[in-house]
Amino acid sequence: MTNENQSTVPDKPILLADVSSCYSHAWRQLWKNFFELFLIAMICLLIAVPTGILSVIEEEGGIVAFYALTMSILYSVIILNPVDYGVSFAFLKAARSEKIKIQDMFEVFQNYLHAVLANILTGFIIGFGLICCIVPGIILACKLAFVPYLIVDRKLDAIEAVKESWRMTNGHATTVFLIGLLGVFIAILGLICCFVGIIISLMLIELAFATLYYVVSLKDEENKLIQSK
Repeated sequence: MTNENQSTVPDKPILLADVSSCYSHAWRQLWKNFFELFLIAMICLLIAVPTGILSVIEEEGGIVAFYALTMSILYSVIILNPVDYGVSFAFLKAARSEKIKIQDMFEVFQNYLHAVLANILTGFIIGFGLICCIVPGIILACKLAFVPYLIVDRKLDAIEAVKESWRMTNGHATTVFLIGLLGVFIAILGLICCFVGIIISLMLIELAFATLYYVVSLKDEENKLIQSK
């Protein structure tokens, strides 16, 4: 006879560092935190508007285009890219089932200088790889995928974040690549569904990457705990 007092609440799904598990968890967390994440995505989109305006001016040519290009690069380096790091942190909190606040996307300013330096450093590293050959650039991008989280979540400096991301992605770089590859098709599907569809698609992809970092971090902590015993 079945025990009536037995809990009927299903166990939490086990998170694995693979594409299916990361996207499944991302899908669940997306709808649990949809309003907050959507609002954060919209604010980020508004912050990116000046780069779009400057891009239009660049098409005019001449000295004005040169100044517009310079301003666009400076704005991206100083404002837009660091905010993107903050957005990644907000999505990481969603992946960890933590309470999300809109101001989480500005948490990056607690480690602002290193966010700027890390973005420049990773840009040069990945850019160099792409110039040498496309494949090395893709590999380097996968190995440095955790840098934004390490900068904002752990408050590491730029060099430490690059080194730690390189270490943490050992054995997981292929998963990073496959999450990104699948993300391309998800984004295309989102485009077919028009504006709201592409925003939701990008939110899902961002959550999948954040989930992978979260899972790898948990495994990392477990390994360190075992080694300390």
